[in-house]
Amino acid sequence: MRHRGNTARTTWLAGAIAFALAGPAFGQAKPTIEELQRRLEALEQRYGAAPQAADGQAQDGLAALDQRLRVLERNLELQEEARVAKEKEAAVVTVNDKGASFKSANGDYEFKFRGLLQGDGRFYSAGEPAGTYDTFLLRTARPIFEGTLGKWIGYRFTPEFAGDSATIVDAYADLKFSPAATVRVGKFTSPVGLERLQSSAALSEVERALPSELAPNRDIGAQLQGEFAKGTVSYGIGVFNGTVDGRDAVTTNPDNEFEYAGRLFFEPFKNDASFWSGLGFGIGGSIGDTEGTGNNFLPRYRSAGQVQFFNYRGAVAADGRRTRWSPQGYFYHNSFGLLAEYIESAQELSVGATQAELENTAWQATLSWVLTGEDASYRGVTKPSSPFSPGKGGWGAWELVGRYGELDVDRDAFPLFADPAVAARSAQSWTVGVNWYLNSNLKLVANYLQTSFDGGAAAGADRETEKAVFTRLQVSF
Repeated sequence: MRHRGNTARTTWLAGAIAFALAGPAFGQAKPTIEELQRRLEALEQRYGAAPQAADGQAQDGLAALDQRLRVLERNLELQEEARVAKEKEAAVVTVNDKGASFKSANGDYEFKFRGLLQGDGRFYSAGEPAGTYDTFLLRTARPIFEGTLGKWIGYRFTPEFAGDSATIVDAYADLKFSPAATVRVGKFTSPVGLERLQSSAALSEVERALPSELAPNRDIGAQLQGEFAKGTVSYGIGVFNGTVDGRDAVTTNPDNEFEYAGRLFFEPFKNDASFWSGLGFGIGGSIGDTEGTGNNFLPRYRSAGQVQFFNYRGAVAADGRRTRWSPQGYFYHNSFGLLAEYIESAQELSVGATQAELENTAWQATLSWVLTGEDASYRGVTKPSSPFSPGKGGWGAWELVGRYGELDVDRDAFPLFADPAVAARSAQSWTVGVNWYLNSNLKLVANYLQTSFDGGAAAGADRETEKAVFTRLQVSF
């Protein structure tokens, strides 16, 4: 449409020149050559064409005027071509509900700015240990910078400003050889847990489920990833510094050992308009050696209310192989959603002269139902059909969610590797909640969660059941 418009504009201008040179209105006397010459000189001065003189001849013949007109027309064409070329070089700026982007005219270079803000209110009615209080807090404050540097390189940089100090959440570059083979290098989420790979903006509940306590979070390394068979099969396999269950890696490799992690995921009916088009399933896992004591080597497990309920004794050391494996899957159909995963984390440990390999396991299932009819998905409700608009009948999208999960610690951990008076043997947690998507950028969440424990208190008693209400205001773009 742009080129047709430019051609029409050039044709109109050439017609205007021809009309100007044609003389007065119809029915009047024809202009003299001198009058035509004066008009042509005025147009040449206006549009930047210098008068053309014939070799040794005055510029008062019809042939000379015709030649000058041709030069003027060509000059106008060159100006139009230069203007079109300049437009093609100009960056394309886009601002919408997904953030802001600046893209080169040929699309090879792009800079995107997005963001995620999450503010929580957390209120405990029972089960919180000393030092845990009802509170408001800024859970997440992340500007997100991402884009492309040419056709083959992508990048993402995400700092985190919530908490007492700034940290780096994501910092990686992608070498995009093809959709089936991309090399990612930097800090990013390890390809093991299903819910761990889900964006925090898309979570059904305020916090992640118990299996995510056993899955590694963000790690530093290199990964080969991609998809094939028209996007129905995806994979990721990489080598990493290694990190403890449920946590981010530290800035450097703490023990001179590496961890290998991978994931294979199938969505066989992804491209079909059928009942099963929202089915996905796969398996993730990791293997590596780790040696050392302290929080950089051994995990601490938290409840759904983000309260620690298990840790190893201070004298315990990671002393050898650590393996994880996790079958996982989801199914989404219209307003209905189901996500489930299981994970087992095994670690070779030692305390004094005693060695053992302990296996901790967890599983969860999450159900969701969008009451207002929008599609449920792994990415959440991306856009309400009727955004909230007071007085105009728009109330956004409403979603009910429910989740149950368990985490079991290896019984051989007690009493030598873990203190039964402070560390629970298992946790069983359920959560119910409602999500209100006012529009594609604003989400309100309310959860009631309850976690019961086996052990974890003095004299072999069970730790008090944890009961809490979590709320969240989320702004994402």
